[in-house]
Amino acid sequence: MKIAIVADWLTNQGGAEKVIYDIHQTFPEAPIYTSVYNAEKLPQFNKAEIKTSFIQNLPFSKKHHQLYLGLMPYAFESFDFSDYDIVISSSFACAKGILTKPETLHICYCHNPMRYIWDESHQYVREHNLNPILKFLSTPFLHRIRQLDQLTANRVDHYISNSNFVARRINKYYHHKATTVYPATDFNNIKPNIKTNKKDFYLAAGRLKPFKRFDLIIEAFNITQKKLIIAGTGEDLPRLQKLNTNPNTTFAGFVSDQKLIDLYQNAKGFIFPQAEDFGITPIEAQFHGCPIIAYAKGGALETVIEKETGLFFKEQSTESLNQAINKFEKQSFDYQKVHLNGSKYNSQNFKKELLNLVENWDKTRK
Repeated sequence: MKIAIVADWLTNQGGAEKVIYDIHQTFPEAPIYTSVYNAEKLPQFNKAEIKTSFIQNLPFSKKHHQLYLGLMPYAFESFDFSDYDIVISSSFACAKGILTKPETLHICYCHNPMRYIWDESHQYVREHNLNPILKFLSTPFLHRIRQLDQLTANRVDHYISNSNFVARRINKYYHHKATTVYPATDFNNIKPNIKTNKKDFYLAAGRLKPFKRFDLIIEAFNITQKKLIIAGTGEDLPRLQKLNTNPNTTFAGFVSDQKLIDLYQNAKGFIFPQAEDFGITPIEAQFHGCPIIAYAKGGALETVIEKETGLFFKEQSTESLNQAINKFEKQSFDYQKVHLNGSKYNSQNFKKELLNLVENWDKTRK
């Protein structure tokens, strides 16, 4: 059984790259096809057989692959998979657009249908403050991408989603059912130290981008003046710093992996105010025994257990968040149970579930 793996691009470390690496470890003999590969940024793939497209040789492609998004559909259609029995694409953009023979099984691990062309297209245009001309041109441009995305969606035989939340979006926009296999978080070399004597601060962590809604946390803590540590950097940092009026809020900036672990272990709670497709940081926090206060939408509803490993707030408002924090402080948690829930999302379970699906679907193909 000959298998190939396909990735949108391999240029920086991220969640999608972690999924590709776990797929690669499940099928180590399978070559990886991708539009662009930056070996310097992704040393974990050094022993893998990487096959790149013509975009690899274009100027600045390794550092600025976004320049060539318009060429990527052609790049993926140029790959020849005639010799393979199974092709597994990991896609949130163009990788699912490969061409395969009728007898070749194409399985797509879909991270999400592209939000900026589907349900969040109007929001995307508003938030980027486009001038009137570009805003006018964006309508036919996004329409064309939607058509192409829908067309390539039908080239997939079976979809795997990273959460049930994403599975519903795949069904809505691609009209395909998806089976959920949760992505893994890398706990292999970490020995958990579950602390019961938590310190008096709340934690939020991640990339500081507007859609992550760190502004909601800051506004809520401006009211209560409770202790808050925000770990991370990003484009939204200056705005968030101006918004903050709480002397007990600390912007920690970029922190090392070990420092982040220390924060997870000592924080009384981790605040997750956005609707993510899956959400890695709540898993990491739970693994280290830190319960969650999460917005009741998206992947967090599937990975946080109400009143056992965390609590939810129903509206993205300061009032709703502060009400949840007040309830949280009256709630007791078994930190070992919090840890056990987070530890389920590991590479071993991911590989086992993926292999079972591939083998079962391969049997139906025959």
